Amino acid sequence: MVQRQFPKPVELLELMQFKKPELNGTKRRLDAAFTIADLRTIAKRRTPKAAFDYTDGAAEGETSLARARQAFEDVEFHPDVLRPAENVDTSVEILGGPSALPFGIAPTGFTRLMQTEGEAAGAGAAGAAGIPFTLSTLGTTSIEGVKAANPHGRNWFQLYVMREREISYGLAKRAAEAGFDTLQFTVDTPVAGARLRDKRNGFSIPPQLTLGTIVNAIPRPWWWIDFLTTPKLEFASLSATGGTVGDLLNAAMDPTISYEDLEIIRGIWPGKIVIKGVQNVADAKRLIDHGVDGIILSNHGGRQLDRAPIPFHLLPTVVREVGKDATVMVDTGIMNGADIVAAMALGAKFTLIGRAYLYGLMAGGRAGVDKTIEILRSEIERTMKLLGVASIAELEPRHVTQLTRLAPMPRTDA
Repeated sequence: MVQRQFPKPVELLELMQFKKPELNGTKRRLDAAFTIADLRTIAKRRTPKAAFDYTDGAAEGETSLARARQAFEDVEFHPDVLRPAENVDTSVEILGGPSALPFGIAPTGFTRLMQTEGEAAGAGAAGAAGIPFTLSTLGTTSIEGVKAANPHGRNWFQLYVMREREISYGLAKRAAEAGFDTLQFTVDTPVAGARLRDKRNGFSIPPQLTLGTIVNAIPRPWWWIDFLTTPKLEFASLSATGGTVGDLLNAAMDPTISYEDLEIIRGIWPGKIVIKGVQNVADAKRLIDHGVDGIILSNHGGRQLDRAPIPFHLLPTVVREVGKDATVMVDTGIMNGADIVAAMALGAKFTLIGRAYLYGLMAGGRAGVDKTIEILRSEIERTMKLLGVASIAELEPRHVTQLTRLAPMPRTDA
């Protein structure tokens, strides 16, 4: 029989420990975020629909993005027991330099659209964390501005080869002069993908004030205050503005880019050069044989060709075919530090995050990007400890099984 008694006042006082209220709204929001999905929820609440959908969306039915994320969720880990890993080393060497974590920040266009601090927040956070930051050709902070925000860290530059070749060549030279050490030559954007969320929202660069955007802005005045009281939102490296994202890309990009362009860019760029947007084994082998410093398996975050190959699924086969010493990197679909651990176990030398960083930026500016990195760092460290590995180098393919929901049909032309 349960014995009952009146609670003692002293015991009640011990239970009544109230947390001091956090008066800083940004810190309060970010303290409540434990995952990248939490940051996404905050970002959606704080950002106008058109800007959020531009970040969050993908091409056509958004199948490529959904499959890429599902591929990481469909991972089975195989931990080793009685293998102490009290302290783990998350650092790697990538493209001739160090990174404190096995991921960097991917290039994203129009970044100040999401939150006014834009690329400066990303570069500053990356520098503080000791990881590389990549500036997009379609960035809204200049090459020199990113260098000022991350003066002692590793800055990379993403390059599109455009119809007006001299513009691309000039940007590459500027980035080299500013001390950027790696060039990401992006090859999966001969024309713009059909980003239907943008079309349905009437989204343009720069954003236009319409009845719809004004109504949508009412619960988000802070975004519009930032937008209207900070320097004009425009490309930092290009002069063309006005129109939909598809219009701008189609006007600037050249569908005739080829290996000849790669040779010219290699002649201009003094540092490391990697090819971003590789989506099959044959191209991966051809490019490595061609002597590039690395490749990035990527379908552009699902924003170009819908139903494109899943980069994470390609990874083991590509690593086997090009050799484990080749620099193979992965992006698209990463939303958890465990995703990064799985990729590294299957042979990736590095990974890149795009949307995950932008969700943090929209949720809280520079502090939000710091939070993104902190969340991923803690997830990486915890996953490694639970697997029983003390360093990234100890991760092996045996630690991961890729479960698949999509098995290919037999080909009739095989």
